[in-house]
Amino acid sequence: MTLHTPLLIVNLKEYDEVLGDRPVTIAKVARKLFDKYKINILIAPPDPMIDNISKIVLTVSQHIEPYEPGAHTGALLAKEVKELGAVGSIINHSEKRMPAEDVKKCIDLCREYDLVSIVCAQNSKEAGELAKFNPDFIAIEPPELIGGDISVSTAEPEIITNSVNEVKRNSLRTNVLCGAGVKTREDVKKAIELGAKGILVASGVVKSSNIEKSIEELVKGMR
Repeated sequence: MTLHTPLLIVNLKEYDEVLGDRPVTIAKVARKLFDKYKINILIAPPDPMIDNISKIVLTVSQHIEPYEPGAHTGALLAKEVKELGAVGSIINHSEKRMPAEDVKKCIDLCREYDLVSIVCAQNSKEAGELAKFNPDFIAIEPPELIGGDISVSTAEPEIITNSVNEVKRNSLRTNVLCGAGVKTREDVKKAIELGAKGILVASGVVKSSNIEKSIEELVKGMR
């Protein structure tokens, strides 16, 4: 599957705030703003919510395991994600790291089931190495900035530039996303100027007191 860029991915994680109706509210806002701006906004909900959220807006899973269907207790598989209605999966998030060989298996499984692969990397060196597996996207997320108020595009812009260069050197198909601390229109605008094709966010939206305003600000930074 191909997704038009720029795009915004909102990872709901497992925050207290996503218990209850808030994920549906976020999904409906995302759909409304997609209809308004025609910029793809994807939601990564907790696993049990994928089916419901995917009926409202484009959805990706937060993680998949590097397995085909079989005796894998507690695993979420690429085939399962596809059948639940998601269009892709985050892989190797800093809170769910995997060995490189498992990352490759997950990317291959995404390709097999026509899912978009969004692979997280902690620095430009890792981004370049993982780009050799040809995922659809690599999201650069220095772990020390995740969940904070300082964006990687502001604090360490060279990481984005270097990651874009490393990814281009190793893959003709992989695009770079910017994550970690992104919260404002200016954060997004700077990331796009540096070569990113989209944004991966979490707490800046999920914990916001005004979800629509927070998402719309990010989307406006891509225009």
